[in-house]
Amino acid sequence: MSHDPTVNAGDIARLAGVGRAAVSNWRRRHDDFPDPIGGTANQPLFSLRQVESWLRRYGKSYQVSLGDRVWQRLKAAGDLRLGELVAQAGALLTRDASVPEAAASRLAEAADAPGVARAGGDGDPVEDVANGLEPELAELVLELGERLGALAAYEFLCERYLEAHSRQLSVTREDVAGLMVRLVRPGGSTILDPACGVGTLLLAPGHDRHAQAEPGTARMLGQELSETSAAITASRLRLRGIEAEVVAGDSMRDDGFAGERADAVVCDPPFNERAWGYEELTGDPRWEYGLPPRGEPELAWVQHCLTHVRPRGLVAILMPPAAASRKAGRRIRANLLRAGALRAVVALPGSDLWLLRRPAAGERPPSEVLILDAAADLASVEPAWEAYLEDRSDQTVRIIDLLADEVDMTPARHQRRDDVGKAYAEARDRFMAAASAPPDLKVLEQPLDQPATTLGDLIKEGLVTTSQAPPKMAADGGEVPVLTSDDVLNGTPPSGSTTVQQGLIAIRPGDVVASYSSVRVLADGGGAVLGPHLTLYRVDARRLDPDFLAGFLRAAGGRATTGSSRFDVRRTRLPRLSLKEQKAYGDAFRQLAVLEDAIRETSTLGQALIRLGLDGLADGHLHPPAHGLTP
Repeated sequence: MSHDPTVNAGDIARLAGVGRAAVSNWRRRHDDFPDPIGGTANQPLFSLRQVESWLRRYGKSYQVSLGDRVWQRLKAAGDLRLGELVAQAGALLTRDASVPEAAASRLAEAADAPGVARAGGDGDPVEDVANGLEPELAELVLELGERLGALAAYEFLCERYLEAHSRQLSVTREDVAGLMVRLVRPGGSTILDPACGVGTLLLAPGHDRHAQAEPGTARMLGQELSETSAAITASRLRLRGIEAEVVAGDSMRDDGFAGERADAVVCDPPFNERAWGYEELTGDPRWEYGLPPRGEPELAWVQHCLTHVRPRGLVAILMPPAAASRKAGRRIRANLLRAGALRAVVALPGSDLWLLRRPAAGERPPSEVLILDAAADLASVEPAWEAYLEDRSDQTVRIIDLLADEVDMTPARHQRRDDVGKAYAEARDRFMAAASAPPDLKVLEQPLDQPATTLGDLIKEGLVTTSQAPPKMAADGGEVPVLTSDDVLNGTPPSGSTTVQQGLIAIRPGDVVASYSSVRVLADGGGAVLGPHLTLYRVDARRLDPDFLAGFLRAAGGRATTGSSRFDVRRTRLPRLSLKEQKAYGDAFRQLAVLEDAIRETSTLGQALIRLGLDGLADGHLHPPAHGLTP
């Protein structure tokens, strides 16, 4: 491994407390600024030690925290080894930390004990990988553990790792992960995740990631294809004092927990993975509800999860929305319903959540299944599930009706409408509440004459950076949520999806995103990436207000995107104002955007209100005001 950690321009700016433009100026004006030692022409990498020496020589203040120093040393090995080194750091911290005695003693001394965390193989992988760090780096890792505590130190490194590899690693949204576990997990239970990744679902019950769990409250089992991710998961669990066993391997072809039945199973499996083992596993006993078609790997995961849960135990598994209706999976869906195994299909942002219950011998299957669209309101899922379990839900569909049709369980198709009168009243109230007032703008006799700049100048100064999606990116299938042009236009959450690939741009709150016809400031990234035909503008919030920028881009004609030959977006003019003055403009622009959304919403609600009024009057659920008429 290289002994000289590297930093990019952004790292240097963060360490020195300046903007990226200042770093660019240093490189241009100072001949003795360190030359790049790696990277590319657009993303050069510099020696951290050389940069530190240069900053000291010029009397420029900077601060490299111990955590940053450890992280930069890990990064110096390059992307290919980064995960391996993070796993080794976790193993070292786990071996050195004092974990609760009730959970287990050190892993290195308990390789054969029940509940030991293992990442595959016959020996103790924690001991093996811990020996892989060079002495100097190992000392830095241990020092960080002493200063922050082993758990907090490792979570810091894991957060940096997930941020650096956000395009390669698929991580379940934290709110969705917490919801899944709350829906299925009884207290003090054994819980299994057969596609555990870096442990997101297994860690979800402990809402404070830096607090150790109460020993003995749960036993966690996990399997993950990647040895690196399995080792990271094992360390994260063990540092919390959780009794855990994590195995590396292919759950489909090499089940690491054959014969094991947990109290609950949670799973966020890989979507659309065609090479899942169809040929080798044709006669596998797990296919109790039917052989999964080659193109339906998710139905293999469903049955794998059911195999590993005790009778009456629950399974929560994320599925692609198409799995609820694809013709190839119709037979298995029908068998799951007939047996009483499939109990609920819930639409979430970007995916569906299937809730299943392993039938007990002689148990009578239910006659109804819960089908719910909760994409806009995750908080509605738990009350709806509780009502279903208590046989008082009004959001169910009769299983016999599904079996008589195409066994299409798409939530949007089965959303049950309340009586017309109640729906009409609710639509009317929403219509009245959606109204919005325009901003109170002062009318001037003469336009202001203010010093101006252009977007191009702001980009050169480092106040704005721009990004675009990969040129050939598609947004019509995959496990990664995508913000589309329609979402920007309509102000809706990310509705597209794509596969993990190079060049994806993760969106963040405060990003300004422009399409051919609209510009919007994002309130929430939602774990999504930038879609095709969109341009992202990310501002330095310390010096530029995003709503200020978005408003002037919109005023320039709604053509704020590359690819328009009629308009060069970089020539968009903006007044040079203080941040306080920008925010005043930004507030006004934001109020106009709210008004636009309200007009769009009232238009939609108005159409629904008219339709419900017509239906209600025609079928007798509604009645005109009394003018001598008797209802």
